Amino acid sequence: MLRRQGPTALLVLFCLLVGLPVTILLTPAQGVDAFGQHITVGARPPEPSLAGPARVVQVGNTSLDLDRLTVYGPLRPQLTMGPIQRNAESEAVFDPLQAPRIAQEAVGALGDGFLAWFLWGGLGLLAITLVASMAGAGLRTLLVLRRHSHDHGREPAAPGTPLPEIWARSVRAARRMTVVAVAVSAVAWGACGALAYTGAVRGLSGVTSLAQIVGAYHLTPEPVGPALTGYEGAVIGDSRASRVGGPPVAATGPDARPDDATCGRSSDSLAAEIGHLLPARMLNLACPDATVADGLRGPQNVGATRVPAQVGVLERVQDLRFVVVAIGPNDVGWTDFLRYCYGVQDCADQLTQGEFDYRLAAFDRAYGDLLFDLAELPGHPQVIVMTSYDPFPGTGADQQSCPDMRAAGYPGLDAGKIDLLTERNQRLNDVLTAGAQKYGFAVARPELRPLCASGSGSDAAVTEDRAADGLGPDIQGLADPFPYHPTGVGSLRLASSVVRLVDPAAAR
Repeated sequence: MLRRQGPTALLVLFCLLVGLPVTILLTPAQGVDAFGQHITVGARPPEPSLAGPARVVQVGNTSLDLDRLTVYGPLRPQLTMGPIQRNAESEAVFDPLQAPRIAQEAVGALGDGFLAWFLWGGLGLLAITLVASMAGAGLRTLLVLRRHSHDHGREPAAPGTPLPEIWARSVRAARRMTVVAVAVSAVAWGACGALAYTGAVRGLSGVTSLAQIVGAYHLTPEPVGPALTGYEGAVIGDSRASRVGGPPVAATGPDARPDDATCGRSSDSLAAEIGHLLPARMLNLACPDATVADGLRGPQNVGATRVPAQVGVLERVQDLRFVVVAIGPNDVGWTDFLRYCYGVQDCADQLTQGEFDYRLAAFDRAYGDLLFDLAELPGHPQVIVMTSYDPFPGTGADQQSCPDMRAAGYPGLDAGKIDLLTERNQRLNDVLTAGAQKYGFAVARPELRPLCASGSGSDAAVTEDRAADGLGPDIQGLADPFPYHPTGVGSLRLASSVVRLVDPAAAR
């Protein structure tokens, strides 16, 4: 029995130990389009281990093991992509309305690509198995003929057995070997595919971001300063939140901080107005020119003073209930684009558009790190992200008559430029909103009266309107110390958009 079944067993072992790895190595990856990128789908080279991770390879850059997608068996998926391409479809990932559709289409394309690779691999393994079976059958037949010719008596056929009978037996044995080898190889290949699919589904369950799959190189800011107690809420962000240009906060008092004067924090800042409306004791950490990297997640140099990282200070606050975040315009260099549009006849050129796209993509990555830090704050306080308000008049007549749309000696802003800046501000808000929603954070969308609307503006023509409503503008005009920043009234409106979102349990 052993002599008859031995060749079949050796053939099966060859197909499993050699045929499977060779098939995985030689099957070409299948190209698909996903997220606006060309990606090839295949399998990583097999390794002598029971289980291992899938892998992403970026041509010319690096390869990443996806430890979350651990697969049992030799068949471990691999995605290969070239340098990231910037196009309309890749940018649409930031659009909260289009992103779910694009993600679904991408997953479908990747699944179809891997299925195509798997089917081609199955055909390749079948070819290898058939070739190995024919070779094994031929070798077995030669050995039988040799034993018969030497009359060793080891073959069941007795001496003198006719050659046609020996040939018929060899053909039947070859057929049996082939059927067994093909069946075992097919079952093994199907099992490998099932294990790969199961591992991918298990690893992808509950995933909401790319960082959860590939991991993230992330260094959370270190806690800064002594422990802080007694604060229910905190505000981090830039000059819109510190409210530059307003009355300065008192230099002494329970909430006074050493960097209040350095950061131009006013007594009618966003934090102060939130505290009045709730009421709640608020910690104001906002500072002008702050970005995610320099200000929130890292220290910020303001003149000769080094202001500690705002997130680092947050980590020292005990029993914090909620955090308000006002960030974004400085990260994309909003002032650069605004000044450029004031100073040239046409600011809708390809160079500055490409620069804005680049800065927005960089902000999206930095913003993701910030969101991770906020999600991991001690006590897990509620997080409210504030979008960037639109400061421009909405109608053509208001745009033409608004003195703040003109600057002496420069072309100023017209309807086309305002539309461009408004569209870019909306794209920034889309990134802010999409990131916040991925983490389950609330989003405050303040609506300030634009420049030259209902008593806003910089010339005497609107003085009567200001006096009539008794409030004045929401946004500082060009003649004010800090154009495009909120006034005291505007700061109150910002606070109102936030307060309505504060969880009642977060404000005691």
